[in-house]
Amino acid sequence: MGAVKGLGRPGGETSEVMRRVAVRLLERVPEMAGRLLAELRSTEEAYRRLPEHEHRRDLERGFRAGLSAMLQPRPERRDLDVAAETAVRRAEQGVPLDALLRGYRLATQITWETMVGLLADRPGEATALLYGAERVWQRVDRQAVVAADAYRRRESELRSRHAERARSLLDALLEGRADTAVVRAASAALEIPSFGRYLVVATRPDGTGPRSAHRPEEAAGLRLLWRTRPEHELLVVSLADRDPAEAIGAVQPLLADRSGVSPVADGLLELCEARRHAVVALRTCRGPETVRLDDRLPAALAASQPDLAERLVEAVLRPILDLDPPERETLLTTLTRWLDCDGSATRTAAALYCHRNTVFNRVRRIEALTGRSPDRPREALELALALDAYRISGTE
Repeated sequence: MGAVKGLGRPGGETSEVMRRVAVRLLERVPEMAGRLLAELRSTEEAYRRLPEHEHRRDLERGFRAGLSAMLQPRPERRDLDVAAETAVRRAEQGVPLDALLRGYRLATQITWETMVGLLADRPGEATALLYGAERVWQRVDRQAVVAADAYRRRESELRSRHAERARSLLDALLEGRADTAVVRAASAALEIPSFGRYLVVATRPDGTGPRSAHRPEEAAGLRLLWRTRPEHELLVVSLADRDPAEAIGAVQPLLADRSGVSPVADGLLELCEARRHAVVALRTCRGPETVRLDDRLPAALAASQPDLAERLVEAVLRPILDLDPPERETLLTTLTRWLDCDGSATRTAAALYCHRNTVFNRVRRIEALTGRSPDRPREALELALALDAYRISGTE
């Protein structure tokens, strides 16, 4: 019993045996590294993408650091540093963490089998090895933990850098700062086709409430890319072969109160123009609604030329705008309903909850003030454009 207890004491026979075994194992490092190399490269696709000579070099370095730690005092051990450095490289090379940790398990197995083989004809030392095994496994476990922590930190850094680069490339596309090289880089970073079909949506909430933080990268099988601007959110929708109306219906729950939708952009180089169109469409919103630019082209003309829009309001609507607020709002509301109802006095009266004669009297008043009749198509178009420009510009 006394001999057994002596084997388990630090600094006793067990420690001496472990040191002698470590020295002999260091001579076997190329052989052990070769076994591990063959196993990993035959079963892990990620490892096959690494240059074989570099992979072997790292495995030999890892074995030597781990075995040397059995010979060195704690302050001089570098096995944990080596484990962390190797893990960082594996993260940069795209080797999955599971594959990295499997390498530690296999390395432990290979080391143990080699140790047993060395002491097969030395039963006394083999018994000491059993008592020292726990310390070996603890050391390897510690290396694996350090490696996993270093891997996760580096992976997080790489994801953050990749996301920032992807955002910068998307901004370049949306702001018209892209050439063919940027398009290729953006396509790879964002994982979207260079010549695909896209919609751009500009969306903003009414009021000053907080914006929604829910910005999924996918909805109903559609790839979504979000960017924040001070005035609105931008959403790029990768359509693939989907119908644009169907796509907008799918993302509608994600949009804010007011949203403008661009025409379809054919390729990433057209995203800048699509972004401009989406913003113009947003400016034509009359309230909480989602509008397509193609459905608001007259209003979009006014929205895209603010100086001309202001001039149009002055030339056409100024006599109405100079009225007292109650009469002004009554006439503008009547004009809006008249145009929306295609000049039908009956439908306009129903929408305004008043008599048809009241509608006719208001329309004649509008005509007298502006010199333009809502009954004549060309003059009705001028009134409609001026009304849109007034809503968009907020001219008083």
